[in-house]
Amino acid sequence: MVVMRSSNRNRNYLPFLITIILYGCTATATPIPPTSTPQPTPTNTPEPLTLGAGFRFSTYGIGSNPGPDYWASVGQQMSAKFAGAHPEAIWIVGNFMGDGKTYLSFNAETDDPNITSGYVDMNAQTLDLFDQNGFKVWLQVEPGHADMLTLIDLVLNQYKHHPSIIGFGVDVEWYKSDGSPVGTPITDEEAQAWVNAIRAHNPNYRLFLKHWETDFMPPTYRDGIVFINDSQQFESFEHLMEDFTAWGEYFSPASVGYQYGYPADKAWWQELQDPPGEIGTRLVETIPNTASLFWVDFTIKEIFPP
Repeated sequence: MVVMRSSNRNRNYLPFLITIILYGCTATATPIPPTSTPQPTPTNTPEPLTLGAGFRFSTYGIGSNPGPDYWASVGQQMSAKFAGAHPEAIWIVGNFMGDGKTYLSFNAETDDPNITSGYVDMNAQTLDLFDQNGFKVWLQVEPGHADMLTLIDLVLNQYKHHPSIIGFGVDVEWYKSDGSPVGTPITDEEAQAWVNAIRAHNPNYRLFLKHWETDFMPPTYRDGIVFINDSQQFESFEHLMEDFTAWGEYFSPASVGYQYGYPADKAWWQELQDPPGEIGTRLVETIPNTASLFWVDFTIKEIFPP
């Protein structure tokens, strides 16, 4: 299978995954019983799967920001394409800045040298509007080497009073990144610690982890997590479906989500009459554990003109 690569900054980079084969031997003739394969941790209380459809927002992907009213309108237009869907957004509040640092788009006090912040809250006005319009919003960070538990507390303490917030997201491409958008695989222990920290703020909050390779996700821990695929550079619509379907099957029955609409795929999606709707409909019809659909901000003005 072709390995798809994604970068939220639309960068090119070399393949990063190396398969390590471990050989073992034994001097005894006594057969060694096979080691059982760890099984994913089930969700404690399975929630009804309701579809969210909307967009991914970043300060660097959109160019000039059209403002809160635009984003509210896009979320409503996107969710209207799917029966029974609610408007949902990935709202990035922590940008990777290089040198292991992340920048928070609100004022935050912390001793962590890998966390910097602004003086003005750049998100509150838009989140207020989302609250009023029935949105469900994920607050995402590109963490670098920042302490994750500190980031979770800073972000959720700032915004958990907004009823639109449903959880916290981590772009694994930038987790302990050396500067390239590949990141570091998440362990089961890390994932569980993050879920616990998020639930300490609200027991209904969930965590999303985002990457394009299953090997970067926790091996077995699944409770309270949505797994989001942000692959790009597909040769065709069918190629996207092949990759995204494999992702959904791998994590089933856990919820999955998809980011799509990248410039690297425009050669084929621009031929569709309704790219967000047609791609999303195929995903929902084919992958029953699909919970979230997001059109990316890099091309969003082309699909939803201001």
